[in-house]
Parts: sequence; C-alpha cells; structure tokens
Amino acid sequence: MDASTVHVDDACVRAFDAIDADRRNEMMVLDEGDGTVLGCLQLTYIPGLGRHGQERALIEAVRIRADRRGAGLGRDLLTRAIDRARERGCTLVQLTSNKRRAEAHRFYASLGFARSHDGFKLSL
Repeated sequence: MDASTVHVDDACVRAFDAIDADRRNEMMVLDEGDGTVLGCLQLTYIPGLGRHGQERALIEAVRIRADRRGAGLGRDLLTRAIDRARERGCTLVQLTSNKRRAEAHRFYASLGFARSHDGFKLSL
C-alpha cells in the first residue's frame, strides 16, 4: 500500500453510512471525476445555546491526498465547506488541529480562521 492508498474497513463504512444518514452531518469529497478521491472532510452542524441559538459548523477529518498537496485542493475543499455552512445559515465555522501541525495552522489562518480557544480531549 503506497501513501496515496487507504484501506477502508467495515468500521469506516459504518461511520460513512451513519454520517450519510444524519442530516446534521455531511461528507464532502473531491475527486478526479473518475472516482479517484483527492480529498475529503466531514462537516457537522451543531445547534447551540451560544451565539443566540445560532447553528455552527464543525469541520473535521480534513484530508488531501499526499501526492496532490500544494495544488490548491485543500483551499478549494475548505472554501466549499465554508460556503456550504454559510448557505445553511451557520454563523460560525470552527475546526481543531493538532498543535504540532504548524503548516496546517498557517493554511487555516490564510483562510481567515483565527486561534481563539484551547481545546481539551478525554479519551474514553
């Protein structure tokens, strides 16, 4: 298996089916037009009491094929996700990124994202 190949197991298929069935989740996929996947992300819409009850969008699992990075695909995919959230009426788009991914942080900042919070996780 090379760097541009990912094995999709039953757990991934179940997760994709759950995302597909939930109206608060979308999977956005960029492809070559022949079914070759170039990138993807998950967009989740979250209702909340903050921001005067407005819905927010959470972007997760952003992936661009390693051999296609640097060609503007990530910018295109994120721009489409932001536009989709705006069309849905969201007033905020948020995402998290591993603290060690400085290049990704510069990329997100170039799209207008600002560091605003520290995140915390608890593995269960």
